[in-house]
Amino acid sequence: MLASEEVVLHNTVMAKLSGKDEAKAKFFLGQKVKLLEDVKNDGTYPYLAIGEVMIKKGSIGYIRTIGEFLQVIRVYEVHFLDAEAVIEVIGCREHELEALEPYRDLEAEEREWMMNHYKNK
Repeated sequence: MLASEEVVLHNTVMAKLSGKDEAKAKFFLGQKVKLLEDVKNDGTYPYLAIGEVMIKKGSIGYIRTIGEFLQVIRVYEVHFLDAEAVIEVIGCREHELEALEPYRDLEAEEREWMMNHYKNK
């Protein structure tokens, strides 16, 4: 390397969220949701043919975890309780789900509870 060359080091990768995701998570852990479209096997589930429906539109489930794919796409792990579903747990995007109960900011509720709890001691 020549002395005149400048080396720029990056310790993080900067990327934008997917255009379909809100800046803040739209759903919370344990929230009841409804599937807005059929979920078909894209080839990642080995026990069904590609294109077969795994979970039907209108199925009801609950948010188990919230994660990210490639650090830019929010994915909700949803546990569906539909007896006819081929599988029970699947990753869904925000635009594939509809909330069946109002959003609650669980972190804010916990902070408020802790503030009140320690203030009253």
